[in-house]
Parts: sequence; structure tokens; C-alpha cells
Amino acid sequence: MIRSTRVSLFTGAALAAALLSAACSGEPTVAAALPVAAPVTIRVAEVERQPIDRFLRVTGSLAADEQADVAAETGGRVIGTPVERGTRVAAGAVLIRISATEADASLREADANAAQLEARLGLKAGQAFDPSRVPDVLNAKASLDWAEADFNRIKSLLDQKVVSQAEYEQRLTQVQAARQQYQTALNGAQQSFRSLQAARARVDMARKSSADTVVRAPFSGIVAERLVSTGDYVTRGTKIATVVRIDPVRVELTVPEQYLSLITAGQPVRLTVDAYPGEVFTAKVRFVSPSLKTNQRALMVEAVAPNSDNRLKPGLFVTALLQQPVSAPALLVPAAAVETVAGTSRVYVVTAGGTVEERIVTLGEKLGDRIELATGVKAGEQVAGNPRGKLSDGVRVQREG
Repeated sequence: MIRSTRVSLFTGAALAAALLSAACSGEPTVAAALPVAAPVTIRVAEVERQPIDRFLRVTGSLAADEQADVAAETGGRVIGTPVERGTRVAAGAVLIRISATEADASLREADANAAQLEARLGLKAGQAFDPSRVPDVLNAKASLDWAEADFNRIKSLLDQKVVSQAEYEQRLTQVQAARQQYQTALNGAQQSFRSLQAARARVDMARKSSADTVVRAPFSGIVAERLVSTGDYVTRGTKIATVVRIDPVRVELTVPEQYLSLITAGQPVRLTVDAYPGEVFTAKVRFVSPSLKTNQRALMVEAVAPNSDNRLKPGLFVTALLQQPVSAPALLVPAAAVETVAGTSRVYVVTAGGTVEERIVTLGEKLGDRIELATGVKAGEQVAGNPRGKLSDGVRVQREG
């Protein structure tokens, strides 16, 4: 064992001496003979400064432009339901029909009562009311005129001592009675006309009740729910259907108070929804709330988005980009120049020595195939345009071509 150890030590010492001798004589060693790594060929892109449109990113949800819970305005048995859930309807389209038997009978009765009063007053359709033209008033006026003429005759005979004082007083009493009857006829005509007005109002109510047996859509839209079926009995106020209009669709956004000055009516909005990844929808601000929500210190903003194909559904969560009114300069590089791993983004800046320097960057707005770098680089610097995971800090590089 001792002999073996001595041989090993001798061998190691001899090898060390040989290497030292080779180094002193200028002969290449094993380490010096290792090959140098070839530079990585890259495409180079310059960091450009350019004014860009800035966008405020907020979140919100979609809501129907109009939604109505349509209710019956009269009671009765449902005899028809021409719509189903999802049916497109125009304004005034029939949603349900209610039996109109009782309503039509009430309308005929009201019409008859009004017609009776019109006949008593001698009125025709569209004719203005004149109490002096009422038949009873005309009769009373004729009686008054006759009594006054007879009284005037008796009065002249009394002056001539032809008739007695008693006869004169009798004719005077007849005139007074005729005048009272005339006034009573006038009052009666006025009362009858008021009764006619009430009867006509009942006709209008009966006509409305008859019309209300057909429940119609309040606006153009889609039937979201139909809550009754043929044979059901409904009363006044019974909810029978829900109609919504989703073209356009409302976009309800919550904007933090510090961005209040950046929001104005008519401002364009870009929308994205998780249901359609990669697609951008357009909208426009229609309403800016005059006050903040005190529990959130946020502003409610409403925009409208065209939705002719009905792809946007009420209730969807949206991310909105509101364009800011002033453009600001930005540092832009090709999006392919940025590597993002585990949430950390980096670029590789080409140095004067032919190597790359790794820089951690903060991303900003994206414009087509370019992206803004908010931090990490300076204008005019050059970055590797196609790192593709083959670069690291300090690696030697060479340009393509």
C-alpha cells in the first residue's frame, strides 16, 4: 500500500513538471487549445422614438340598450302567443292576445250611452256644443217668447183700461214661469253635456281596454322571455314577456377618479372581450356621470357599441381602451425583439464590443408589430431583433448579411 502511494505521487509530480516545462518552452497547453465559440448571427433593430396615441385601460360590462318587462294592462284569458323566446320583433308587434269578449261588450255599451246623450242634445259627430240649439232649450225659449208677447199685449190693454189688473198679473206670472223654465232648460242642457263628456271618456276607456287585449312590443328588439301561455289567466300588471334591444349595446365602464379629466362625451373606445380573443370592437362614449361613486371613488362612464350581428351579449365582461386626447413620445422596437419568460420581459442591446447586454424592460402600448418599451432602453440604441432564446448576457454577435 505504501509503495503504491509513492508511485502515484511520483507520477503526479512528473506530470506537473512536464506541463511546467511545456509552458516555459512556449508549447500550447490543453486549455489553450480549446476552440473559441462562434458569434451568434442576429438581426439588429434600432430603438425609435415616435409619438403614439395613448390609451386608458379600464374594465366594465355590457348591458342592453333597452330592456322592458312588458305587462298586461287588462285582465282576461290568453288566447294567442305568436312569439317565442328569441323572436325578433318590431315596435308594435303582437306579443300575446287576450280574450276581448268582455272588453268589446263594454265598448258597445259605452258607445250606446254616449249616442243616447248626443241624440238628447241634438249633437252630430264633430259638432260643437251650443246650449241654445238643444231641443228642450228651443222649446223653452219658444214658450218664453210667446209668454212675453202675450204679456206685452195685456200690458197695453191695461193702459187702455180694457183688461183688469188681475189678468195683467196673471200674464206677468206666466212670463216669469216661462223665463224660469227656459233657464232650467239651459241648466239641464249643460248638465247633459257634462254627462256626455263623461260618457265619451268611458268610451275612450272601453276602447283602450279593448285595444289592451293585444299586448304589443314597446320597441324593436328580441324577446328574451315569454312568461305566459295560451289558456293562462292574466290580470292587470301581470308580467307577460321581456323584450331587449342590443343593437347598439351599452358599455358600462368604471374609471378611477384620477383620470376624470381624460374622459369626454364622443370619445372613441376600443373593446375586447374574452369570448372573442384577438378581436377589437369599437364604441363611443355617450354619457359621463356627473358624480363619483362614493364607495369606489370612481366615475361611471357609458359608451355605445354597434352590434348589428348581436355577437356582443349583455352581461359580458369587457376591457376598454379609451384614447387619450394628447399623443406622447414612445420608444418602440419590433415585438419580436422582446423575450418574456415567467412574466419578465427583456431585450438584448448590442454593445460597441460586438456583444449583447441583457436589459429588463417594462412594456407599454403595442402598435401592430412594434411595442413600446417604457423603461430599460434609450433612443438610438440597437437591440437584437430575433433573440429566440439563443442569447444571454455577454454573448458575441454578428449582424445578418
